[in-house]
Amino acid sequence: MGAVRRSRCNSGDGASRERGPVIRVAIVDDEALVRSGFRLILSAAPDLEVVGTFDGSETTDAIVGGKPDVVLLDIRMRGRSGLDILHDIREMPTPPAVAVLTTFASDDHIARALGDGAAGFLVKDTDPEQLPTLVRSLAAGGIVLSPSISRTVIDGYLGAGDRAASRLIEALTERERQVLARLVAGESNREIGSTLHLSVGTIKDHVSAILRKLGVATRLQAALVSERAGLTTSFSAVDR
Repeated sequence: MGAVRRSRCNSGDGASRERGPVIRVAIVDDEALVRSGFRLILSAAPDLEVVGTFDGSETTDAIVGGKPDVVLLDIRMRGRSGLDILHDIREMPTPPAVAVLTTFASDDHIARALGDGAAGFLVKDTDPEQLPTLVRSLAAGGIVLSPSISRTVIDGYLGAGDRAASRLIEALTERERQVLARLVAGESNREIGSTLHLSVGTIKDHVSAILRKLGVATRLQAALVSERAGLTTSFSAVDR
């Protein structure tokens, strides 16, 4: 995921004040109403900037031309497949975080998107007020998942049974389980390090070991193995 690139300033009494780092967002959806609605919501947040909206007909290079930190991507579009766009983005050397948008929690494309490295899944009727928070979580390396999608994703992506998932979790060290629990809660490496009083570098090493032992490629996939094993999960809160 690309680093946040600049800060917005707010002018007051003739003086400019730093407003903190700006998270750059690209929106890809073939429905104009969805694009404009998401832009309106996100642009109202001082730390978020919509660097482009697209209907899916554009090239992947055009979509990422504004160097977004987060891409909100419709999984089903009339033109180009959202899965194809996701795959192309994930093939980039430093891809942005991609959250897949869907209308139905039972969308059969969800499991495929998870396998291609999506960092989150959101149904389009998610509370608009939560959208900025979810984007911030994605930019920080967190994971987001609408509760209504959770079971669909788990059943579709994880072919192994609960017992197999439990064996994978048991292979982790105690510290790795602690890191996994915080990862499942949607925390970034920095937040996990603060909670466990460890450096970010150490947390990165633990996360890499967790992914390797669980046989997965992304944090979201690791979180789903954890849930399949029967551990409590919360992901980033998306209340319906």
